Amino acid sequence: MSQITDIMEFNKKFVEQKEYETYLTSRFPDKKMLIITCMDTRLVELLPKAMNFKNGDVKIIKNAGAVISQPFGSVMRSVMVALYELDADEVIVVGHYECGMASLNADKMINSIKERGVSEQVLSTLENSGIKLTKWLRGFDNVEEGVIQTVELIKRHPLLPPNVPVHGMIIDPATGALELVSDGYVENKATL
Repeated sequence: MSQITDIMEFNKKFVEQKEYETYLTSRFPDKKMLIITCMDTRLVELLPKAMNFKNGDVKIIKNAGAVISQPFGSVMRSVMVALYELDADEVIVVGHYECGMASLNADKMINSIKERGVSEQVLSTLENSGIKLTKWLRGFDNVEEGVIQTVELIKRHPLLPPNVPVHGMIIDPATGALELVSDGYVENKATL
């Protein structure tokens, strides 16, 4: 049986038994917060539990490394939607130790891309059109630096509402322990 079949069978029972009722909430975050974090599997349940969040409390954006690399890309657009349309008024960027983005090797990934069937012609076309894969597939050297860079990108964004606190944290994916590396409250007071 395929995983999709398993999912569909489970979902049918989930809906029939009205298990969804436990998760009913509005589209607006009760705690008015937006979390940007990594897509790491260890954080799926650990991060909300470690931060005392339940369904409906926060908006969560997940991507590789909790990194925003494009100030006008889709992740930053999602930040703006959360702040302007969905009543979030605070942002927390949460990176984690042992992150795959810290050890991302562009050359190794490009070899994997080739091994999985993407032709050299496609890669060459991308390079010739100005997409530098070795730059685009680059990770970060240090988790704290990655978090701080993303916090700074958000804080400097020209569309960010004034005085929105933007915090940075690192979570231990084994224990859930949090480390505050950038306190948006303190930094907002310094600019007032």
